[in-house]
Amino acid sequence: MLVWLTMVGVWIIDRVLKVLVQRNFVPGETLIVIPKVFHLTFVLNPGAAFGLMAGRTWIFVVTALLVVAGVIYGQFRIPRRETLTRLAIGMIGGGALGNLFDRLVIGRVVDYLDFQIWPFVFNFADSMIVVGVGLFMLRLYLEERARGKSISEE
Repeated sequence: MLVWLTMVGVWIIDRVLKVLVQRNFVPGETLIVIPKVFHLTFVLNPGAAFGLMAGRTWIFVVTALLVVAGVIYGQFRIPRRETLTRLAIGMIGGGALGNLFDRLVIGRVVDYLDFQIWPFVFNFADSMIVVGVGLFMLRLYLEERARGKSISEE
């Protein structure tokens, strides 16, 4: 249940934020929140990070569908006690759904988070994918570390 709640929750938050941006900004418009640190900038991204592979929407659609299918499969394969893993894949799935929705409905992804020290504008869905992957990696690290301790204790 945690996977589904997380995935749907991430998708809903992502949709709400993107709708707010689309209703209150025109593409290219920037609102300075913290000068030289953080801006809200409305960008319609036709590709991946940095606008790479622009116009190849089908690749991103297929990838997102595979990710969502993997999350659904994982939902049934990952033991319930593995809360961190379930949370992580829910975040990844929700982020993938958020950007998939944009690609299918708009043809581009709505980006708006513009940290001036970072070279590109991104969105909540992107953030959830990155955080989800980070949590998944943390879980693998902790599991490996626990195995190492148990081996050295023998």
